[in-house]
Amino acid sequence: MYAYDEIDRTLINERVSEFRDQVKRRLSGELTEDEFKMLRLQNGVYLQLHAYMFRVAIPYGTLSSLQLRRLAHVARRYDRGYGHFTTRQNIQFNWIKLAELPDALADLAEVGIHAMQTSGNNTRNVTSDQWAGVAPGEIEDPRIWSELLRQYTTLHPEFSFLPRKFKFAITASAHDRAAIKVHDVGLRLHKNAAGETGFEVLVGGGLGRTPFIGKTIKPFVHGHDLLSYVEAILRVYNQYGRRDNIYKARIKILVHELGAEKFAAEVEDEWQQMEGSALTLDDAAIEEIRSRFSYPAYEKLAHMPDELKKAAHDPQFEAWRKNSVAPHKVPGYAIVTLSLKPVGGPPGDATADQMDAIADLADRYSFGEIRVGHEQNLALPHVAKRDLPALWKALDAIGVATPNVNLVTDIIACPGLDYCSLANARSIPIAQELTRRFANHDTANLIGKLHVNISGCINACGHHHVGHIGILGVEKNGEEFYQITIGGRADEHAELGHLIGPSVAYADVADVVEDIVEAYLALRARPDELFVDTVKRLGVEPFRERVYATR
Repeated sequence: MYAYDEIDRTLINERVSEFRDQVKRRLSGELTEDEFKMLRLQNGVYLQLHAYMFRVAIPYGTLSSLQLRRLAHVARRYDRGYGHFTTRQNIQFNWIKLAELPDALADLAEVGIHAMQTSGNNTRNVTSDQWAGVAPGEIEDPRIWSELLRQYTTLHPEFSFLPRKFKFAITASAHDRAAIKVHDVGLRLHKNAAGETGFEVLVGGGLGRTPFIGKTIKPFVHGHDLLSYVEAILRVYNQYGRRDNIYKARIKILVHELGAEKFAAEVEDEWQQMEGSALTLDDAAIEEIRSRFSYPAYEKLAHMPDELKKAAHDPQFEAWRKNSVAPHKVPGYAIVTLSLKPVGGPPGDATADQMDAIADLADRYSFGEIRVGHEQNLALPHVAKRDLPALWKALDAIGVATPNVNLVTDIIACPGLDYCSLANARSIPIAQELTRRFANHDTANLIGKLHVNISGCINACGHHHVGHIGILGVEKNGEEFYQITIGGRADEHAELGHLIGPSVAYADVADVVEDIVEAYLALRARPDELFVDTVKRLGVEPFRERVYATR
């Protein structure tokens, strides 16, 4: 966990005071909605279909139990008793009243949580691997560098009004759990031949109306030069990015139109002019940030404790353990993923009571720490293996032990037309129906790893482009239709999915997904061939034939 200093606390409290005054002026009529819009967006407040939506930042996906309890309090006191965890390691509240927003912000500020820059044309929440600091084989904890970026980009005067929103993601593991290739800037921590720590820099990734996979513009930037190189990227974007067309304003369009080589050259030229600037990080500055992260006092524990051996005879426990428990870098410990994808439930939602209970369990079993992943699940990163049986029972009792992590019902979905004013179609009911169709655990295990991603509009908040099966809501003559793509993925081998054919009606979506899955089971070369590998081997056509043969 990172310990915020007095500067952070002062900044957050000042922003609460400013926003309280802005809301007061809006409610009195002194500010029009158009005048208020820019102010509210920079404090994470959207005007949705039915109410204001409030988006809260969870930097690099790390929460303390105290902070999670405060999120539960906001859900219970100011909303309708739940929150929605998003693909950007944020949480959203969909029913907060404008007059009460300053009080909600003030309550969050008391525990070091804010909503600054969770919207607007600025740098958004810096995201990272939800297993950061505990994943085996990791170069080092990427949250140290995430925090440096967070401090550098927060309220940066030059980059608070960019051509369009801007997103960073960082990973330090061989397996990319942060989806760095579909971000404006993706950073992969690694060591060069000399053993120095630095970053591969990818630029121009992103989804939405015009999706692109990020391109490497610098294979290695030393950690000391990270901030100056990032500033060079942002300066080039700020200078050349489109401001005349919102649909062509993202950096991905600039990189595409200039070409990655030309864009890299522009950045390099800008960066060389900044050599020796104040943004160059010395070891002391890096160590200062590193020193503010506290880590658990791990015990020396057995790799296979008696409690785990005994529980292995329970098939339900074993199903959960094999699905939801991952190796930890410290012997005797494990990483536990909590599924927020129950059968028939909205993906990513957690009730206030669940959040309170998870906070209690984090105190008891995970040194008071919780993580949020971009797949809209939570994780307890420091669980002793001896405690897994007791933890499983407690998680099951509150409905977050569904053994479906990375399986077909572990669905990523945006709120869709049920909430969002931009959406063309519903996302949540589609997800709910699919979880019912594939609720049988044996069937889900037979299918294996398969990610379904659903977006209610072209803005792609559900990351449908990189779903193994992607579902995009569109509108046709006032009715909801859905385009289906297959073969996408968001990991280190990131690819965009391929459209299988014409859009299908709302009532047919779950049937189409079933057809695709049945085709995969018939076409795969062997039981352990993953869905995405089958699609890559055979292409779209065999799946298209299966889906549209009778339609």
